[in-house]
Amino acid sequence: MVVRLLHRVGVRRTHLHLSSLAAVALCVTLWVRAKTVDQEQRGNAERRALFVGLWPPTLWLIGESLPESE
Repeated sequence: MVVRLLHRVGVRRTHLHLSSLAAVALCVTLWVRAKTVDQEQRGNAERRALFVGLWPPTLWLIGESLPESE
């Protein structure tokens, strides 16, 4: 149902794969940035980076479930 909706809206496999790679870059950026904040904010910044780190496999697998482009 969700896959059909994404396909109907115009989201293609390539879009989700590129989003997955962008999420990896965002996660690394947030992780590096977490090392620059003060100690009391560091835990929150690291948790944010780990949360974003969960996105790439999800986006990649949703992209894999979309049908091949016509």
